[in-house]
Amino acid sequence: MSLFGTVAQYDNILAVLWKEYGNADARWLYSDPTIVSLEILTVVLCGFLALILIYAIVKDKYYRHFVQITLCVCELYGGWMTFCPDWLIGSPNLNTSNWLYLWVYLVFFNSVWVIVPGLLLWQSWLALKEMHQKKNDAVKKLD
Repeated sequence: MSLFGTVAQYDNILAVLWKEYGNADARWLYSDPTIVSLEILTVVLCGFLALILIYAIVKDKYYRHFVQITLCVCELYGGWMTFCPDWLIGSPNLNTSNWLYLWVYLVFFNSVWVIVPGLLLWQSWLALKEMHQKKNDAVKKLD
């Protein structure tokens, strides 16, 4: 919708959902170029990485944690670049005066995009640590 106009122009079910979120963050209503740019990158790059990650998990591929780390870092970077520019100019697009918009829409829903990648990064960290330990143990046995 943001590529062909603004969310505010549409009335379909998806537009209604984004209009509601737009009450908390107005940039989603009027096709903010930073938001649209990040979402294009997210859909194309992160969507592709997510498909590769699903395949790597299902097939137990060696590159699973590399892709998982890359995807998580992309998501965390995207979240930072979504909000930091607005914070730097005093958050004029964020409605923090309403409890629902601040704590549910902005804090809760957006924290999911920080917590899940954080947990997956931790999972990859532990898996890589375990692999490294197994390798070291195998080398010590040979010595």
